[in-house]
Amino acid sequence: MLNASLLSIIEEAGVGVLILTEGLKQDEFLASSLTRAETRRQVKAISDSIANLAPSVLDTLVEVDWAGWHTVARQLGGPDKTAEQDALWFAVRSLVPATLMWLRFYRKEQPAVFECKPARPAMNGIEP
Repeated sequence: MLNASLLSIIEEAGVGVLILTEGLKQDEFLASSLTRAETRRQVKAISDSIANLAPSVLDTLVEVDWAGWHTVARQLGGPDKTAEQDALWFAVRSLVPATLMWLRFYRKEQPAVFECKPARPAMNGIEP
Protein backbone atom coordinates (compact mmCIF):
# COMPACT_ATOMS: atom_id res chain seq x y z
CA MET A 1 0.00 0.00 0.00
CA LEU A 2 2.83 2.41 0.85
CA ASN A 3 4.49 1.77 -2.50
CA ALA A 4 1.28 2.53 -4.39
CA SER A 5 0.92 5.80 -2.47
CA LEU A 6 4.51 6.76 -3.23
CA LEU A 7 4.00 5.99 -6.92
CA SER A 8 0.92 8.25 -6.90
CA ILE A 9 2.95 11.06 -5.33
CA ILE A 10 5.61 10.59 -8.02
CA GLU A 11 3.00 10.78 -10.77
CA GLU A 12 1.22 13.82 -9.34
CA ALA A 13 4.44 15.74 -8.71
CA GLY A 14 5.67 14.81 -12.19
CA VAL A 15 2.53 16.21 -13.80
CA GLY A 16 3.01 19.34 -11.69
CA VAL A 17 6.55 19.74 -13.04
CA LEU A 18 5.33 19.38 -16.62
CA ILE A 19 2.65 22.01 -16.08
CA LEU A 20 5.05 24.43 -14.38
CA THR A 21 7.72 24.17 -17.05
CA GLU A 22 5.66 23.76 -20.21
CA GLY A 23 7.14 25.79 -23.03
CA LEU A 24 10.00 27.23 -20.96
CA LYS A 25 13.55 27.34 -22.24
CA GLN A 26 16.36 26.72 -19.80
CA ASP A 27 17.30 30.40 -19.42
CA GLU A 28 13.65 31.36 -18.82
CA PHE A 29 13.28 28.60 -16.26
CA LEU A 30 16.43 29.59 -14.40
CA ALA A 31 15.44 33.28 -14.44
CA SER A 32 12.06 32.57 -12.81
CA SER A 33 12.75 32.13 -9.12
CA LEU A 34 9.12 31.24 -8.28
CA THR A 35 8.77 28.62 -11.01
CA ARG A 36 12.21 27.21 -10.24
CA ALA A 37 11.49 27.00 -6.50
CA GLU A 38 8.16 25.23 -6.98
CA THR A 39 9.66 22.90 -9.58
CA ARG A 40 12.49 22.09 -7.18
CA ARG A 41 9.93 21.31 -4.48
CA GLN A 42 8.06 18.94 -6.81
CA VAL A 43 11.28 17.26 -8.01
CA LYS A 44 12.34 16.82 -4.39
CA ALA A 45 8.97 15.21 -3.62
CA ILE A 46 9.62 12.78 -6.47
CA SER A 47 13.18 11.96 -5.39
CA ASP A 48 12.14 11.59 -1.72
CA SER A 49 9.32 9.25 -2.72
CA ILE A 50 11.67 7.20 -4.87
CA ALA A 51 14.11 6.91 -1.97
CA ASN A 52 11.32 5.32 0.09
CA LEU A 53 10.13 2.79 -2.50
CA ALA A 54 10.73 -0.85 -1.69
CA PRO A 55 13.67 -2.40 -3.57
CA SER A 56 11.23 -4.90 -5.08
CA VAL A 57 9.35 -2.05 -6.76
CA LEU A 58 12.57 -0.63 -8.17
CA ASP A 59 13.42 -4.08 -9.51
CA THR A 60 9.95 -4.50 -11.02
CA LEU A 61 9.89 -1.09 -12.73
CA VAL A 62 13.33 -1.61 -14.20
CA GLU A 63 13.04 0.83 -17.13
CA VAL A 64 12.70 3.89 -14.88
CA ASP A 65 16.05 5.67 -14.45
CA TRP A 66 16.29 5.21 -10.69
CA ALA A 67 20.04 5.93 -10.74
CA GLY A 68 19.37 9.23 -12.49
CA TRP A 69 16.87 10.15 -9.79
CA HIS A 70 19.37 9.32 -7.06
CA THR A 71 21.92 11.56 -8.77
CA VAL A 72 19.43 14.43 -8.97
CA ALA A 73 18.53 13.94 -5.30
CA ARG A 74 22.20 14.28 -4.31
CA GLN A 75 22.50 17.54 -6.25
CA LEU A 76 19.39 19.17 -4.75
CA GLY A 77 20.38 21.31 -1.81
CA GLY A 78 24.06 20.68 -2.36
CA PRO A 79 26.72 23.37 -2.10
CA ASP A 80 27.22 23.65 -5.88
CA LYS A 81 24.30 25.77 -7.14
CA THR A 82 25.30 25.30 -10.79
CA ALA A 83 25.19 21.52 -10.36
CA GLU A 84 21.81 21.85 -8.66
CA GLN A 85 20.42 23.94 -11.52
CA ASP A 86 21.79 21.48 -14.09
CA ALA A 87 20.29 18.54 -12.20
CA LEU A 88 16.96 20.31 -11.92
CA TRP A 89 16.87 21.09 -15.63
CA PHE A 90 17.85 17.49 -16.44
CA ALA A 91 14.95 16.31 -14.27
CA VAL A 92 12.55 18.73 -15.98
CA ARG A 93 13.49 17.87 -19.54
CA SER A 94 14.48 14.23 -19.27
CA LEU A 95 13.74 12.35 -16.07
CA VAL A 96 10.21 13.56 -15.36
CA PRO A 97 8.79 12.93 -18.86
CA ALA A 98 10.50 9.54 -19.15
CA THR A 99 9.44 8.49 -15.65
CA LEU A 100 5.82 9.41 -16.28
CA MET A 101 5.85 7.53 -19.57
CA TRP A 102 7.23 4.38 -17.94
CA LEU A 103 4.84 4.61 -15.00
CA ARG A 104 1.89 4.77 -17.43
CA PHE A 105 3.30 1.72 -19.21
CA TYR A 106 3.82 -0.24 -15.98
CA ARG A 107 0.40 0.75 -14.65
CA LYS A 108 -1.04 -1.26 -17.57
CA GLU A 109 1.51 -4.09 -17.47
CA GLN A 110 1.94 -4.46 -13.68
CA PRO A 111 -1.30 -3.07 -12.17
CA ALA A 112 -0.79 -4.85 -8.83
CA VAL A 113 2.21 -2.62 -8.06
CA PHE A 114 -0.07 0.44 -8.24
CA GLU A 115 -2.98 -0.96 -6.21
CA CYS A 116 -3.66 0.49 -2.77
CA LYS A 117 -4.62 -2.64 -0.91
CA PRO A 118 -3.83 -2.97 2.79
CA ALA A 119 -2.04 -6.10 3.86
CA ARG A 120 -4.39 -8.62 5.39
CA PRO A 121 -3.47 -9.16 9.02
CA ALA A 122 -2.97 -12.67 10.36
CA MET A 123 -5.53 -13.84 12.86
CA ASN A 124 -4.05 -15.64 15.87
CA GLY A 125 -0.92 -16.30 13.89
CA ILE A 126 -2.89 -18.00 11.09
CA GLU A 127 -3.02 -16.46 7.65
CA PRO A 128 -6.60 -15.97 6.37
